[in-house]
Amino acid sequence: MSVRKFLLPVSSSASSEAALQTGLMLARMWNAHLEVLHIRSDAREIAPFAGEGLSGAMLEDMMNASDAAGGARAKSLAEQFHAATKAAFVPVGEARPGATEPSASFTDLTGREEQLIAFKARLADLTIVPHPLAGDDAATSDALHAVLFDSGRPVMLAPLAAPTTIGKRVAVAWNGTARAASALSSAMPFIRQAEAVRVLISDDYSRPGPSGQEAADYIAHHGVTADVARFAPYNREVGAGLLAAAAAFGADMMTMGAYSTASRLRQLIVGGTTRHVLENAHLPVLMNR
Repeated sequence: MSVRKFLLPVSSSASSEAALQTGLMLARMWNAHLEVLHIRSDAREIAPFAGEGLSGAMLEDMMNASDAAGGARAKSLAEQFHAATKAAFVPVGEARPGATEPSASFTDLTGREEQLIAFKARLADLTIVPHPLAGDDAATSDALHAVLFDSGRPVMLAPLAAPTTIGKRVAVAWNGTARAASALSSAMPFIRQAEAVRVLISDDYSRPGPSGQEAADYIAHHGVTADVARFAPYNREVGAGLLAAAAAFGADMMTMGAYSTASRLRQLIVGGTTRHVLENAHLPVLMNR
C-alpha cells in the first residue's frame, strides 16, 4: 500500500505557501505526483445572485472584473507553484505510470469550487488543504469540508508553517468510531514507515467501539509497534488535551476521525474537538469522515 497522487487545492498565495511546501515534501517522500488545483469562480453563475436593479452594462462590468481577478490570482499562484517546485527540485509535468521520481502539475479550472474539489479529490490518495487560518482565507475551510463531506477520501490539514518532517512520529487520535478507523486505515502507509507510533485515548473522547489497545494490536498486525497513552482535556477542551498529548510525544503527524461526535453545523457554532484541532493544530493532521 503506497501513496501515488496528492491533490492540493489553492486559492491565494498567502494561504497556500506552507501547504505547497507540505505537498512537495510528501511528493518527494513517496515519489508521487502532486496536482495543485486552482478554481476560478464562474462569473456567469454568480451574476443572477448579484441583486436586482443592475443594468446589463453593470452586470457585464462585474463579470469582467471577476474574470480579471480570477486570472490575476491564477497567474500569481502559478508563479508561486513554479518557484516552489524549482526550489524543491520537483519536475513539472503530468504523472507517469510507474514513475520513480516525484512530479507536480498546476491545473486551472473554472466552475463551482466545492464541487470541483470534491470531484478531483475522489481520485486522489490524499488531499492536502491549507490551514484555515493561513492568510485569513475562508476558502480553505470550504475546500477542507468539501473533501471531508463529499469525496469519500482522506484529507490532510497542512500546518501554518512548513514542517521539517512528516510521518516519523505518528499520533493516532482514537475514540473507537468508524471515522477514527477510516482515518487510521488511510494513515497506514505513513505508519508503516514511522519511527514511533502512539495511540492517544481519553475517557472524555471515547465512544462505543474498539479500545485503544485493540487499535494498537491492529497496527501490530502490520508489523509496527504502537504504544497507548491516555490524555486529559486541557481547560475542559478535549481538542486542546489531544494536541498537547501529540506535542508531548513529539508527533510530526496526527490522524483522527472528523466531526464524529456532533454535526458540522453544531461544531461550527458551539465548538468541538474537530473544530479545535482545525483551528489550533501546528502539525499535519490526516482526517477522515
